[in-house]
Amino acid sequence: MAHVSRRDELEGGLARVRESIAGAAADAGRDPGEVTLVVVTKFFPASDVRLLAELGVTDVGENRHQEAEAKAAECADLGLRWHFIGGLQSNKAAAVAAYADVVESVDRRKLVAPLSKGAHQCDHAVDVLLQVSLDPPDREGRSGADPADVPALAAAVEEAGLLRLRGLMAVAPLGEDPAAAFARLVEVHAGLLADHPDATWLSAGMSGDLEHAVRAGATHVRVGSAVLGSRPTNH
Repeated sequence: MAHVSRRDELEGGLARVRESIAGAAADAGRDPGEVTLVVVTKFFPASDVRLLAELGVTDVGENRHQEAEAKAAECADLGLRWHFIGGLQSNKAAAVAAYADVVESVDRRKLVAPLSKGAHQCDHAVDVLLQVSLDPPDREGRSGADPADVPALAAAVEEAGLLRLRGLMAVAPLGEDPAAAFARLVEVHAGLLADHPDATWLSAGMSGDLEHAVRAGATHVRVGSAVLGSRPTNH
């Protein structure tokens, strides 16, 4: 069997994901160009990020601060947009603002001041998405703001300097029909847009449910394994 290069593997994965996005967009009467693919490179090396950039990827996602900071520095010459999508600790928020172009996981007011401080220290505006929980209120390990808390959180971001409120992010709950979960997200987003008409981004959908997200109106999908393959075990 012929050896398949890493570049070929990534090119094949990207082609399949882009085809899925295009098909789901067609189902919904949308232009696939409205959907930004954020490739999540957690645990994968910077060499993969370089290959992805060669293959036309513009947006890369990370969810661990230390890894993200190092990889963003190593790939600073590529002109990529770095999305921080993991759980954010308030004591790391200022440091994340130094390299992240987009922070997708703002789920409580405690994060807003340190994010703004970090943005000011670097004179670097940061795009912010509010992470909304679609889980039942009593779900263990629930991450994301309660939908009822979104208006106050949005106001806090709008009032902070160098933070730009862009929209919402969410993860479909395990074991639930993602289409139903994303329909709830669309309702929350409509409420946000009523008060913040520029907050048009909707980050939803991962490798297993991106078609549902695109049909629901997602502007960004966060995909890792469908592009990169199984995560390395030697991290």
